[in-house]
Formats: sequence, C-alpha cells, structure tokens
Amino acid sequence: MILFFGTRPGKPETKTLLNSSCSFCHQQGTLTAVSQKNFIHVFWIKLFKISSNTTIECSHCKRTYYENEFTEEMISELSNTKNQLK
Repeated sequence: MILFFGTRPGKPETKTLLNSSCSFCHQQGTLTAVSQKNFIHVFWIKLFKISSNTTIECSHCKRTYYENEFTEEMISELSNTKNQLK
C-alpha cells in the first residue's frame, strides 16, 4: 500500500493594517500582514496545524517585518483584526 504524507502550506490570509504606521518610512495605512499556516497531511487531506508564520510588508518602502520585529502598534492592530473576525 502506498501512503502519501507530509507537510503543506495553507492558504495565506491577508489583512491591511490601516491604523499602523511603518517604523522605517513613517507612512500610515501602507502595512499589509500575511499569515500562513503549515499543516500535516495524509493523502493531501490536512490533519492539523503544525506552525504559523506572519509577516508584515510596507507597500510604500517595501520593508518586510518578521514576527520578532513587530512594533506594539502592529501587534495590537493584528490582535484587534483577529478578534473582529471571530
């Protein structure tokens, strides 16, 4: 019997952070957060989440922020948008 298993990324979720400003170019409303989760799958059926990754990019200066570089302003707005979706 052949068993196909492994990991695969889920669909990326994109959110625009309108109330946060870029700490590099100081433009407000130009930040976009992209979250992507990774799953374990068997026969290409997702079983459970093993990790998630979030990055924020400024559309004005193209600066990318990784999770350890988020400011308090970015973190609070991300948590507010997650609470509104629930």
